[in-house]
Amino acid sequence: MGNDANRSDTNNLGFLLAKASQRWNEQLAERFAAHGFAEVRPSYGSLLLPLFEEDGLRMGEIARRARLSKQTMTTLVRLGERDGLVVRERDPNDARAFRVHLTKRAREFKPVADEVLTELDERVLAALGERRRDALARALKGVMNL
Repeated sequence: MGNDANRSDTNNLGFLLAKASQRWNEQLAERFAAHGFAEVRPSYGSLLLPLFEEDGLRMGEIARRARLSKQTMTTLVRLGERDGLVVRERDPNDARAFRVHLTKRAREFKPVADEVLTELDERVLAALGERRRDALARALKGVMNL
């Protein structure tokens, strides 16, 4: 099972995952700002990526796809509205529910997101090679399903 004498150090898997995620998000924010989208926070990916796949989703569906609570998604939607990226509209089939739509600004951001994410993925590929990158992706998906 490996050396598990001291799991409370900087080699702890949780610490490494958190720090890798933090660095990834720093790189996203820097690149988004350099492309003129400083208002787009890396955390908005949980909101925008599902909407890039299918615009006009209900908030609960976005939360499900992003693996976040409805309360957290409501906060993200409010922030996205404030920053001009999404708008909420009443669901015509259920007046209690809202559908979330991308704004023109968010649609203009999509090619930037595609470019930046491709660039970062290519940096990971260059550092790890295809086999190890694919293994990392599989492992991270496994961690998400714990």
